[in-house]
Amino acid sequence: MTLVSSTPGPLAVRHAVEAAAPSPLAVSLPELIIGTISFLIVFAVLYKVLFPRIQKTLEERTEAIEGGIQKADEAQKEAEQTLEQYKAQLAEARHEASRLRQDAQEQGAQILADLRAQGEAERQRLVAAAHEQIEADRVQAIAALRAEVGALAIELASRVVGESLDEDARQRRVVDRFLAELEAESAPSKATP
Repeated sequence: MTLVSSTPGPLAVRHAVEAAAPSPLAVSLPELIIGTISFLIVFAVLYKVLFPRIQKTLEERTEAIEGGIQKADEAQKEAEQTLEQYKAQLAEARHEASRLRQDAQEQGAQILADLRAQGEAERQRLVAAAHEQIEADRVQAIAALRAEVGALAIELASRVVGESLDEDARQRRVVDRFLAELEAESAPSKATP
């Protein structure tokens, strides 16, 4: 059995007070409509005015970044091309220096060969001149020796024959015959050594 009292209890009072006061989370319908319209107006203004500006700024930044990256790529490619050109020029300079060094060595060898050839020609000329001088001296010595041998042979023949060999033609024949005999005797002895 329940007893129902006619006096309201503390719980009932509390419910009655809460039912009479609006809830802090409850929104009235006119406020909801005005808030929604205000939100849509503010959103439309932001969408039409501020959003394009934000979008434009973002696009500009994107383009600037992409342009900077593209410029950096181009600068890097240009730097690589320049580096390749410098490497090619350096290789060409090294090749040219090597070629010049080779040419200098070849020219030095050619000059040395020319000087040797000139020295050899000068030596041969001096040897030939010395041979000519020796031959001339030999011929002169032979002529002087012949004259002296001839004079001695004439004197000796004059003593052996007992007559004077004053006649020049006769003297020459006797001397020539004597020298021919001497040369004939000395020729076999020169061939045997």
